[in-house]
Amino acid sequence: MGIAHSKMEVKTSLLDNMIGVGDMVLLEPLNEDSFIENLRKRFDHNEIYTYIGSVVISMNPYRSLSIFTPEKVEEYRNRNFYELSPHIYALADEAYRSLRDQDKDQCILITGESGAGKTEASKLVMSYVAAVCGRGQEVNKVKEQLLQSNPVLEAFGNAKTVRNDNSSRFGKYMDIEFDFKGDPLGGVISNYLLEKSRVCKQPRGERNFHIFYQLLSGASGDTLTKLKLDRDFSKYNYLSLDSATVNGLDDAASFRTVRNAMQIVGFMEDEVQLVLELVAAVLKLGNIEFKPESRVNGFDESRVKDKNDLKEMCELLGIEQSVLERAFSYRTVEAKMEKVSTTLNVAQAYYARDALAKNLYSRLFSWLVTRINESIKAQAKTRHKVMGVLDIYGFEIFEDNSFEQFIINYCNEKLQQIFIELTLREEQEEYVREGIEWTNIEYFNNAIICDLIENNQNGILAMLDEECLRPGTVTDDTFLDKLNTICAEHQHFESRLSKNSKFLTDHSLPHSCFRIQHYAGKVLYRVEGFVDKNNDLLYRDLSQAMYKATHSLMRQLFPEGNPAKVNLKRPLTAGFQFKASVGGLMRNLQTKNPNYIRCIKPNDKKAAHIFTDSLVCHQVRYLGLMENVRVRRAGYAFRQPYEPCLERYKMLCKQTWPHWRGPARDGVEVLLTDCSVPAEEFAYGRSKIFIRNPRTLFTLEERRRACLEDLATLIQKIYRGWKCRTHFLLLKKSQVVVAAWYRRYAQQKKYEKIKSATLVMQSFTRGWKARKILRQLKYEKRCKEAVTTIAAYWHGTQVRREYRKFFRANAGKKIYCFIIQRIMQKYFLGLKTTVPSMSPIDNTWSAQPYSFLEGAHTELRRIFHLWRCKKHRGQFTEEKKAVYEEKLEASEIFKNKKALYPSSVSQPFKGDYLEIHKNPKYQKLNSAVEEKVLLADVVNKINRANGKGSPRLFLLTKNNFVLADQKTGQVKASVPLPDLTSVSVSTQSDGFFALKLKEGSASAAKGDFLLNSEHLIEIITKLHRTWTTAADKDQINIDISDEFLVQFKQDKVCVKFIQGGPKNGTSAACKRKNNRLLEVSVPSSP
Repeated sequence: MGIAHSKMEVKTSLLDNMIGVGDMVLLEPLNEDSFIENLRKRFDHNEIYTYIGSVVISMNPYRSLSIFTPEKVEEYRNRNFYELSPHIYALADEAYRSLRDQDKDQCILITGESGAGKTEASKLVMSYVAAVCGRGQEVNKVKEQLLQSNPVLEAFGNAKTVRNDNSSRFGKYMDIEFDFKGDPLGGVISNYLLEKSRVCKQPRGERNFHIFYQLLSGASGDTLTKLKLDRDFSKYNYLSLDSATVNGLDDAASFRTVRNAMQIVGFMEDEVQLVLELVAAVLKLGNIEFKPESRVNGFDESRVKDKNDLKEMCELLGIEQSVLERAFSYRTVEAKMEKVSTTLNVAQAYYARDALAKNLYSRLFSWLVTRINESIKAQAKTRHKVMGVLDIYGFEIFEDNSFEQFIINYCNEKLQQIFIELTLREEQEEYVREGIEWTNIEYFNNAIICDLIENNQNGILAMLDEECLRPGTVTDDTFLDKLNTICAEHQHFESRLSKNSKFLTDHSLPHSCFRIQHYAGKVLYRVEGFVDKNNDLLYRDLSQAMYKATHSLMRQLFPEGNPAKVNLKRPLTAGFQFKASVGGLMRNLQTKNPNYIRCIKPNDKKAAHIFTDSLVCHQVRYLGLMENVRVRRAGYAFRQPYEPCLERYKMLCKQTWPHWRGPARDGVEVLLTDCSVPAEEFAYGRSKIFIRNPRTLFTLEERRRACLEDLATLIQKIYRGWKCRTHFLLLKKSQVVVAAWYRRYAQQKKYEKIKSATLVMQSFTRGWKARKILRQLKYEKRCKEAVTTIAAYWHGTQVRREYRKFFRANAGKKIYCFIIQRIMQKYFLGLKTTVPSMSPIDNTWSAQPYSFLEGAHTELRRIFHLWRCKKHRGQFTEEKKAVYEEKLEASEIFKNKKALYPSSVSQPFKGDYLEIHKNPKYQKLNSAVEEKVLLADVVNKINRANGKGSPRLFLLTKNNFVLADQKTGQVKASVPLPDLTSVSVSTQSDGFFALKLKEGSASAAKGDFLLNSEHLIEIITKLHRTWTTAADKDQINIDISDEFLVQFKQDKVCVKFIQGGPKNGTSAACKRKNNRLLEVSVPSSP
């Protein structure tokens, strides 16, 4: 508790130990050079964060810093925004606490150009919020899903560019939803303008989207085989080779991370496979090439060169190859009730291929976002608190700017507009809330630029849509002509061909371009490609071909391909869709409390410790940071609550030092009056003091620093005096203690010396007395021992005289009995250690030691054997006992009579080898046999005609045996056991046996049964046992002979067994010799 309390008492501030100026609002003098120099100074000292009021400027360090540890998270947790040095954690904590405690929805807007660190900043914000919010199994699961959505979207939406190795090629806005306690419930992700043109073509030094390289590098060999892919990047036309590998990026490890993230987010394994199949299909699509083929009418028609990649792509998507091949060669145009089919030349076929690839990938990306939203959305239906995080592309000015840069810069114009509006509104609300008079602030309003682009009548986007929908010949040049006509007089529009004469001789403005003066500077746009990119046209034939695919996702991705729902209207243009989505985003942001992070890239080399002034200055200009500072400090540059202000500067006034007894505002008034601060330099709000000029604040800081030095000197003086006095008192106290201990020690030594001398004298005296007594006792003892010895010898002499007569008469007999007893005792004790094991078959027994013990030795051996047999039998269960009885009965029947018997001894009798009650195949047969089945096995019934066997099911019950067809289970014969007279078997190792039936019985109509079985011993034993256990019946006759007669209908046939192996196989074979003889060849025993 003491440590925690002391930690809470530490007072820090943004102004303490400041490198440069932590808040640009306090910068003096304020100009562009001092602004850049302040950023450089802080960057050189690893201070990558700087404030503009509540806005955070973030410099990309291009290296790892130790300012994002869990300890830093705890340091900024629940702290005032200006209490510690600038950090992104301070902004995230301020936003989270406002959402949790004040129930205000928040949004964090992260802007900057590619490579400035926007994606990393959004990750830091999300990881901080995840670290400081609640705990629990369900909450942790939601946090993990929200965080793991980033690797999935980065893999499919990020790429390596010349400016950034992990550049986001789409805009992302995530709404994280919280409950009333501030615990995350879920989220919703919105994506804006994926750069799908990158799928087909990448600028030099850049790569396609990460997922293509990750899949080829990290997938297993089996996965690539299923996807019909090869690891070699050079085999795919859509993958640039000059930047296929990037230092610091492990594509294989990233692929494993993405697979794991998809599993955490909630993707099923089959869904992951479907997504990878579509990625592979895009790669295969890029390898399809076309060749021209002349037709009769003189026009060229495109044909696929090598159909192997087309075939593999169709197999991945489940499309008929002919359907897709026709879609690449023909285009069907529908108008009302008419359909017109035209051929595509090679250039049109390549356009159709690339359009399909771009649409397939962009729609897959949109499906991924939707699927992630389904997993991470909040389940509860109650109202949620929302924190939005916007990570969107910054203002772009390239050498060659096209349609993508135009709409990206339009989005940034809208963000700048809402930034200025919300910043001014926030300033005005704070002034009104504090009771300070509000004065209008002059600033550049970029609404005129937004109107130039988005006006529904004369805006550039409206004119572009109108040109795309206009009938007749439409080109980029006609679009530019239209712009020159309508926008010529606009002050922010410039074109060489416009009516404005001042640009006619401007050679920096090519004829095929127009220039817009954005808030961040002038941008030259090349009009080539504007119309095609705005149309974003995908031929209906390709949409319908995709819809016919059996792949599970294709119908969701291409719903317009449904022939039952043909829509003849032109699809919405890309510009119209983006304008609508940006409008929705702006409306969403205006409902939330904004928090800004402005990301700046220090250099173009992606290297640490390099600060390029011109590049940073360019970004500062187009981000409008100088204007932001001017807006912030147009009224009062610095504001602070009364309590921390008084706590910081109270040492400047004697009346407030060291403690002020009264309201904090009164103390601040006394303090500023005493410091002679001019009244026009500050204003008193309801809860804050407002300081107009930063120089006033720095003057107070200088006076505070000087006062702190004086206070430090005073504290040192008092401390040194206290330390010397304390040391003196400690020495004095120590001297007294040492003297007391010494005196005690001296007296103790003197006492111990006297005590030792006394003890020596006492010991000598006691020793002399003891020795005297000892001598007396020893003398008395010797006298007593002498008397005892003499008496003992005398008594011994008298006893021996009397005993001598008695000993001569009885001694021999007693000695003999004693010796015999000792021998028998030794014999029995020896048996205890040499007794054999408890196994009844162990015949060992110890050797006979003496001949006179022969009878006892034999009888003990017999008794021990009977006893251990009884113990062994006592362990048998009823089932085991029945098994042994069957084995014993088999021994009585076949031992030394049949050569097959020894091999059957170790095999247990299973009985039901068919599992007839469990097998559904024999359900019909099981119902036909009403009695309990004792044995069920497959046997071969021997045919008299050729000696060959037919498989039959043999079932034995208590009163019958049954033969049934093996395939159908149909009962062929059911014979009552009383009709069975005898069983005949050979003496050899075969499995043949004959069941002889009683003459005249109904069962004997077809004659006896000659059967062959692998379990002959068990079958006959169970027959014999079943017959014997039946009441009032004699034992069945079992004939064991190598030659016996079998009755087949009216004839008797002799079955003869001979030695000699069959030609093919090791089992016995039956062969018909004539009408009266069947010969069974039995292989010789090895």
